[in-house]
Amino acid sequence: MGSRLTDSRQYAHLWGTPEMAELFDERARLQGWLDVLVALAAAQAELGIIPAAAATQIAEHARSEHLDLERVAEQTRLTGHSTLGLIRELQQLLPTSAREYVYYGATVQDVTDTWFALVIRRVGSLVWRDLREIELALLDLATEHRDTVMAGRTHGQIGSPITFGFKAASWADEVRRHLDRLREGRGRWLVGQLAGGVGVLGFFEPQGLALRAAFCRELGLDDPGSSWLTARDRLAEFAGVLSMVCGTLARIGNEVYELQRPEIAELGEATTSATVGSITMPHKRNPEASEHLDTLARLVRANAAVLVEGMVAAHERDGRSWKAEWVALPEVCLLSGVALRLGRELTRGLVVDAAAMRANLDRIGDQWASERLLAGLAPRLGKHAAHQLLHDLLTPGATRVQQVVDAVVATGRATEAECRTWLGGPVAGASGAMVDQVVQRAHACRAIEPETWP
Repeated sequence: MGSRLTDSRQYAHLWGTPEMAELFDERARLQGWLDVLVALAAAQAELGIIPAAAATQIAEHARSEHLDLERVAEQTRLTGHSTLGLIRELQQLLPTSAREYVYYGATVQDVTDTWFALVIRRVGSLVWRDLREIELALLDLATEHRDTVMAGRTHGQIGSPITFGFKAASWADEVRRHLDRLREGRGRWLVGQLAGGVGVLGFFEPQGLALRAAFCRELGLDDPGSSWLTARDRLAEFAGVLSMVCGTLARIGNEVYELQRPEIAELGEATTSATVGSITMPHKRNPEASEHLDTLARLVRANAAVLVEGMVAAHERDGRSWKAEWVALPEVCLLSGVALRLGRELTRGLVVDAAAMRANLDRIGDQWASERLLAGLAPRLGKHAAHQLLHDLLTPGATRVQQVVDAVVATGRATEAECRTWLGGPVAGASGAMVDQVVQRAHACRAIEPETWP
């Protein structure tokens, strides 16, 4: 299929989804460019800039399946111009009377930037759909495991108790913020581009602004208000949001990756009998999806960074910016599509072992209560003095203290009854209350927002 490993029949499923690949297939891209030219001709005909008959003929013949891609490529190489091969091929398909009205007064970026806006509309819809599905799966996990106690870990070490519902709610809340970003950014991203050579629409004077408005209406895009030939923040922002989405999915994946380790065994990916973990160590069940989410996030961040670099563009047109986007933005979208697919599968099929979670916490006796004991002793001894006392009792390398309450009572600084009072209440603090807040807020948003990207 392709010279790149990522395009091969064997591995393509790891680097793109059929839905995303369909948007960026060569004929689909060319059809997108042709659709932009059709809309431009229709708008020009509406304003009397070109004959209506010519616009009709352009619309009838601008079909990618009629293009000879070899000729398009040959003419592109011959002229050294990004779209002249396409223009010449389309002209060959048209009656003589319409040929001079193809691409009338337009430039490369008028076509390609507007196509990117159309693509973002499609990609954003897929991302919105998948994120809402992932959010719902996480909300279900948060609700189901609201009170499933487990070890909270900091710096990779067991700290104080949390609930798994609290962890899942944290993921869901982050996904909700991405949905907010998609909703808020839509109006900035879905705008057309009709600028002419340096952005001032000189070719269409005095009808430039009216033409741009009509052109955008034809495509269902917003009028940008000002040309954005070297203002590349829109694409950089969209890619940045997708890189953050993939970062969240990688955070979830990394958690599963760590907690699926046999010595922890609190979480696990769903698996089937056909899944092979290791070709040499058959006992292994590798967290392939979780691991790949991290890989995808790295690649998306790298390509998103290219788009941020493109914001530093010179004067009124700079090919260094937008030509790099032709490579980087499709990569961001394709890779994000896979991450979202894996995220859906992972969150819906996640295996949660509540017993293992509790057992891992109990392995350290009541050391997990040190934070509560510190809070109880602080008013009596002072916070820092209380910390020093507990630190001395629990100094790493000293005799391992499994029952911290007994050790504190032995110092004479508190009675057992006092310690038990300090340890009263929910083991995992406000975990449950925060789960409730996240779940209620998310469901309230979901009840009033559309299922499709608003």
